[in-house]
Amino acid sequence: MTRLEIGLLGPLVVKVNGAAIVPTAAKQRRLLALLAAHAGREVGMLAIVEELWAGRLPTGPTAAVQTYVKQLRQRIATVLPPDVGPKAILSRGNSGYRLGTTDTYVDARAFETGVARAMRVLARGEDEEAARLLADRLAMWRGRGLEDVREGGLLRAEALRLDEMRLAALEARIAADLRLGRHAHLISELTALTCRHPMRENLHAQFMLALYRSGRTSQALKVFRQLRDASVRELGIEPSRRVQELHRWVLAGDPILDIPLSVPAPAPVSVPAPVSVPAPSLP
Repeated sequence: MTRLEIGLLGPLVVKVNGAAIVPTAAKQRRLLALLAAHAGREVGMLAIVEELWAGRLPTGPTAAVQTYVKQLRQRIATVLPPDVGPKAILSRGNSGYRLGTTDTYVDARAFETGVARAMRVLARGEDEEAARLLADRLAMWRGRGLEDVREGGLLRAEALRLDEMRLAALEARIAADLRLGRHAHLISELTALTCRHPMRENLHAQFMLALYRSGRTSQALKVFRQLRDASVRELGIEPSRRVQELHRWVLAGDPILDIPLSVPAPAPVSVPAPVSVPAPSLP
């Protein structure tokens, strides 16, 4: 049985029967990344051409794509048993190409499946289990999504979507930890996160709450001021009403902040067609 494993949660990983097949050549790598991001589904020739050349077409782009596919198949063939052809892995469809099948392992889909389960647990109020499940899923990440692939429009959108999915799951895990009274342990993590994401309101609100509960009211107010300054400077708007209300509660020392509440986290962004398959060990 031929096994195909795809890793999108960090540098691109594509393995056939445990052997890596990701090429170093830029165009081949981008083509493989595009097919991997849509594993099990056909990617049309028009989408492939747009991703590889972004409107600056060479002479005969279709022939060039066919050459790249041939080169990828040659790499795949080197790690397959003699009785299996590379077209079983990288096949031609009606109008494009398909990598793998619907039961191909894709780490992004496994991540979504696990996060969806954790969110159901979180909705039931089982914060300890939800925090554990979310931390386990977040540990799957090896860096930024597709971080070593030069991106055209489609891959750039996919990389941004993957990173948004990660942030949403992270916010949900922090929300569970806040309800569990782990505010002091969250401060260093939230310090780094708010520096990396200066416009991310939810992270700043969670940081304010963690600081306030740790007896650091003045710092909580400073976090609000920094968020407000960035929001007004970059967007020309005030922070949301929800964050302004939290600011008023901190100013007033409102007892509502002492109960096990947390700043709600948005639902993680979904990825296509999650598949339930055992998770292999990606590097």
